[in-house]
Amino acid sequence: MPISNENLKRKSDSLAIALDTKRLRNELTVLSAREKAVANASNVPRTSRLFAPIMLLEGHQGDVFSADFHPEGEYLASTGFDRQIYIWTVYGECENISSMKGHSGAVMELHFSPDGTHLYTCSTDYMLGIWDVETGQRVKKMRGHAAFVNSVQGARRGPRLLVSGGDDSTIRLWDARKRNCVNTFNANYQVTAVTFNDTSEQIMSGGIDNEIKIWDIRKNNVLMRLKGHTDTVTGVSLSPDGSYLLSNSMDNTLRIWDVRAFVTGDRCLKVFSGHHHNYEKNLLRCTWSLDGSKVSCGSADRFLYIWDTTSRRILYKLPGHNGSVNDVKFHPNEPIILSASSDKTLYLGEIE
Repeated sequence: MPISNENLKRKSDSLAIALDTKRLRNELTVLSAREKAVANASNVPRTSRLFAPIMLLEGHQGDVFSADFHPEGEYLASTGFDRQIYIWTVYGECENISSMKGHSGAVMELHFSPDGTHLYTCSTDYMLGIWDVETGQRVKKMRGHAAFVNSVQGARRGPRLLVSGGDDSTIRLWDARKRNCVNTFNANYQVTAVTFNDTSEQIMSGGIDNEIKIWDIRKNNVLMRLKGHTDTVTGVSLSPDGSYLLSNSMDNTLRIWDVRAFVTGDRCLKVFSGHHHNYEKNLLRCTWSLDGSKVSCGSADRFLYIWDTTSRRILYKLPGHNGSVNDVKFHPNEPIILSASSDKTLYLGEIE
């Protein structure tokens, strides 16, 4: 559904790199962190098909909590406190081409389906939504949770399953072809992050008890507890090959866990640090690059962090946002990173 409000579209004269070149030489200019980031990017060799090395996407009227690339990489979706779901073009002027609305509360997380035809959302209105990307219509409204729903994720393959976790301390399994929950797992504590394993036979969840639990869908029990975090787990992400789990926590660490079936010993393989959580207590998400060589996560200090998974070294600490960075995603085909922030904006930026 096209957006009629022209203010939401990126104008060619307001591109992120379009700095005012008409300033007098002797004019004293104080650049903001955002302008400095943009200015520094203007001399960087190009590595992608982005219109400019850094693109700023504006239009949300509140904190942006979640964003995701379409599987083919031509579009991205974003959502947050204003309850709006926006679709943007990745290339050209990054126009806002579609708007969807239906949730009566803040939308906490959003993901494209594996085939890119639908969006899955969860909200503080206690509901999940399935949206048709082409028509912009909500095709399923799924009720079952008794409190805020903090996280939702779709299965990578097999039946069109969804998993959700909420403040009612439950994890719920859904079949996208039906409206009702098909299974419920009691986590005993509020659940803040969920995902499936690679075969969609297991669910991985994190919550305020600092643990990551791996659930057997068929047996309806906990197979494994991953312990190491000392504060709430705010995000979980399965590696592209399905062998490892990435987790972010309010203890200011990002961890990689070995979730293969027959591994012995300590399953926590790597610990990354440098990013921050703060009093806002936002659910800061995390993600992998497509080849698994990099990981990234949100941070309350307004920077976007990217680490090398082998050396654990911080490769990038990217400035620009004026609020907490809540979600990050790597582009599926190109060296591009997406960030969503409490400053109501999103950034697309080139990396090497």
